[in-house]
Amino acid sequence: MSPVPHFINSLYDAALALIYPQACDVCGASVEARADGLVCAACWRETRIFNEADALCWKCGAPSAATIPPEKRMDVRCRRCERDAFDGARACGVYQGALRASILALKREPHVASRIAHLLYETQRRAPLNTATCIVPVPLHPERQRERGFNQAAILGAALANLTGLQLDVWSLVRTRHTERHRAGMDAQARRESVAEAFEVARPRLIEHESILLIDDVLTTGATVSACAAALKAAGARAVFVLTLARP
Repeated sequence: MSPVPHFINSLYDAALALIYPQACDVCGASVEARADGLVCAACWRETRIFNEADALCWKCGAPSAATIPPEKRMDVRCRRCERDAFDGARACGVYQGALRASILALKREPHVASRIAHLLYETQRRAPLNTATCIVPVPLHPERQRERGFNQAAILGAALANLTGLQLDVWSLVRTRHTERHRAGMDAQARRESVAEAFEVARPRLIEHESILLIDDVLTTGATVSACAAALKAAGARAVFVLTLARP
């Protein structure tokens, strides 16, 4: 960005903060930049965001405490995700602080802050997600979408599609069963059983031979995205990768 637009944006942010002060959803301090959404810059700095230097399970993206040289990172495996149907999953960061607050806000209002959109973009540009050819949001059951008024995964997908130029497909993958909400304390097997065969592909011709980027807000056990990936692969998808804003 050239200095002039940056200066104008800074002035606009300062005026907005003075006239319409926004309290940070995490700490209550003033939010001074529109790009940060509902969280202040200090809380963003304190939230763990993954980068290319992090050692992550190459399949599910779980962080590892081990020190791994760059040339060995493709060999990192947590062994807990072997049953999952997706080919690779990554999150922008840990479900805490600024990311947690942003995800909770997105469930209330369909707005994606600029910082969130660019975190998704930066994560998608890294291997193996950078081989995706189209974006598919994890669908809500129609009944639940009517209750909420929108699908937050589709809102994230649209923001990412706008930055990457990848096609956004919100029609092909559908949720056919209105499953019980995952409760805190449900183990991985219970979550897996609750979403088994809950998804199907309504437009397989749009899915065949594509490398799908499946997008959602949070990856917990991976049960939901694995069920989605299984349905997409059964319909002919070449590969399925997963991108979420956060993970535990």
